[in-house]
Amino acid sequence: MTLAEIASAVAGVLRLEAAQAAPETIVDGVVTTDSREVGAGGVFVAKRGEFDDGHRFAPAAAEQGAALLIVEHALDLPVPQIVVADSVDALGALATEVVRRVRALGRLRIVGVTGSNGKTTTKNLLRAVLEQVGPTVAARASFNNEVGAPITMLELTDETEFLVAEMGASGVGEIARLVRMARPDVGIVLKVGLAHAGEFGGIEQTVLAKSEMVTDLIETDVAVLNADDPRVVPMAGLTAARVVWFGFGESADVRATDIRAHARGTDFTVTIPGGETARVQFSVLGEHHVMNALAAIAASVELGVPLAAVVAALEQVTLAERWRMQVMGGRDGVTIINDAYNASPDSMSAALKTLAQVKNPEARTIAVLGEMSELGEFSGEEHDRIGLLAVRLGISQLVVVGAGARRLHITAINEGSWDGESAFVESADEAFDLVTSSVRPGDTVLVKSSNAAGLRLLGDRLGEWFA
Repeated sequence: MTLAEIASAVAGVLRLEAAQAAPETIVDGVVTTDSREVGAGGVFVAKRGEFDDGHRFAPAAAEQGAALLIVEHALDLPVPQIVVADSVDALGALATEVVRRVRALGRLRIVGVTGSNGKTTTKNLLRAVLEQVGPTVAARASFNNEVGAPITMLELTDETEFLVAEMGASGVGEIARLVRMARPDVGIVLKVGLAHAGEFGGIEQTVLAKSEMVTDLIETDVAVLNADDPRVVPMAGLTAARVVWFGFGESADVRATDIRAHARGTDFTVTIPGGETARVQFSVLGEHHVMNALAAIAASVELGVPLAAVVAALEQVTLAERWRMQVMGGRDGVTIINDAYNASPDSMSAALKTLAQVKNPEARTIAVLGEMSELGEFSGEEHDRIGLLAVRLGISQLVVVGAGARRLHITAINEGSWDGESAFVESADEAFDLVTSSVRPGDTVLVKSSNAAGLRLLGDRLGEWFA
């Protein structure tokens, strides 16, 4: 796009006084809010953050070759600038225009993914399938908010055939905003749970926010919905799109049966509309990831990918994402499962159940657990529930890390069937010392917490120690 076209798209004022450029100058570089990622010909969007101001880093972006700065006030720099009222709004407006232009070429199909858990895993599975079919753009890491999602959309080119847009939210209206930027041809809702319920203001608000994925879809679109989640099922009545259900029950259009979890992953048989079936040797650890695989299968089949090709692509995926059920270690038969990128009651329960399923029958299971954050009023009772679950699953040893998770420890030690199997430590360093001094050959160690607790780095450290 030219500088003038970009200025029009973002409703900004183009400033060229100090730059050797004309309104017709074409810009085609990477768009970013991180000055460290700016390259020659790139666009730097100066975003005000909670703790810093991106305008401070505009000189560094200019030095690295930025062809354009999108700013909220003019800067004394010899680079073309577009001055806007709100740089985040401008970023979204630019993404909207780019999606519109690429879609007008007639090749682009968009898949939107939301849910309280599993968004990034499902997005990665879809990318693995769709990139076998045609040029595919999908978010890096968990780029799913008002900044990350449009940055992903701005990676589109004229040749892109598939965009997989992960759409997250911390409040009502945020997913609707992303859907307006890039309305999905296929919209997926995975699950509605208590993740971030404190931010949303309760589970009802969470349901309302996640339903925004499908409320703006039209008759020719497809809503891929979780048939096993009672909070997702009513969303079928909120959309004009055709609904395709996925799940474990007979009512699901895309369903899994004969599920067998083991230390190398999970095998299952999938059935799709029309009755075609296939056996999937899925290497991603954890039975709960089968639901994410079903959602990816449903969306891929709706996009015209043959089931055999979908299964072949899924079977090549060995890791959903770093720090998500990532299997590490190996020395003395010790297995470290690092699942500490994030944690909600649902994902914590699923990880503990997986630990119990895949354990070496001759050895122990150790769960190193930190706080589940952003649960609001549900925090106490949900930490209690996880403590009880660990006991009832027969986890050999709990190591609870940090004051925010202490209630989980107290609940576990108060359960009558245990006697000292739960230890509380204040820091990740103490947890490392405790685990490395007490682990035995063949043990399986799970590390799980919300991102804010920082235990993913503890998981990496343990993985390296037992490598």
